[in-house]
Amino acid sequence: MTEMKQSRKAVETTGVSISAPARLHLGFLDLNGSLGRRFGSIGLAVSDPVTKVKLERASKFSASGEESDRALGLVRRLTETLGFPGAYTVHVGAAIPAHAGLGSGTQLALAIGSGLARLNGHAISTRELGQLVERGARSAIGMAAFEAGGFVIDGGRGPSDHAPPVLARHPIPDSWRVLLVMDPSSVGVHGDRERRAFADLAEFSEMASGHLSRLILMRLLPGLVEGDLATFGQALTEIQHIVGSHFAPAQGGSPWSSPAVGRVCARLAEAGATGIGQSSWGPPGFAFVENDAVAKKLYSSLVGDVTASGLILTTVTGRNSGAVLQGA
Repeated sequence: MTEMKQSRKAVETTGVSISAPARLHLGFLDLNGSLGRRFGSIGLAVSDPVTKVKLERASKFSASGEESDRALGLVRRLTETLGFPGAYTVHVGAAIPAHAGLGSGTQLALAIGSGLARLNGHAISTRELGQLVERGARSAIGMAAFEAGGFVIDGGRGPSDHAPPVLARHPIPDSWRVLLVMDPSSVGVHGDRERRAFADLAEFSEMASGHLSRLILMRLLPGLVEGDLATFGQALTEIQHIVGSHFAPAQGGSPWSSPAVGRVCARLAEAGATGIGQSSWGPPGFAFVENDAVAKKLYSSLVGDVTASGLILTTVTGRNSGAVLQGA
């Protein structure tokens, strides 16, 4: 009997650790919406940055580490919403930069929600969690990245309040590399400003939406599946040009929320990189190259100037797996 009590107590006090990947939002399929669905997103999970969270039962609610205020609000809200007993402490050991076009809010919320569910032996899907924390208003890319990683296409928002359905998921070739250009002094459009920006944008034409869909179906996806970076990259650069031009009025007239990031990405393109663009509202920019050797060469040639201008240049890979939960 004593051993059983000790065993039960050990399980109850064991914490849960969660590591969740950032995602790049690469563009939209249909910003017109005349067919009854709007947006439709393309994106992929990447190896870095990540959000790392540890949850434990506690006598009172508390949070520490990065994004602690945000984490504390989430753990309180989700505990109440899911009807779990007791209180919890959450430590955020690493956090994807907030409001930087990398899905930080979604990954933190899903990490905390999934950790609470694991601690309480409760089965809940990523999609259900996303609905509870009001994620997926326009895109399901962040939820799909958390769930299984990879390159993802969602079907946009229909007449319901549900998050968009995931239409396709494919692994990203292991050899491909993505050069990320970060501007820590800048944040992308978010919150009320984002809602106003979408409301104020000019109407997107059916012809442009049709062209985007054709680019994605007939060039981007085949390039990805066949490991043909040239085809994939050319399509992505054109998609980014079309979408970026549409969103430019909400970004001071530029397709780049950080002009400095745009200048570095232009240099990467001149040096042979492809698939050039900005993730979501930015400021991060990205550029794809075919392998690690090319990535190292470009990084070495630019990192000095990039760092001197106050930006951060990193090399990441696509991530073909979702969040990792350990413990309990």
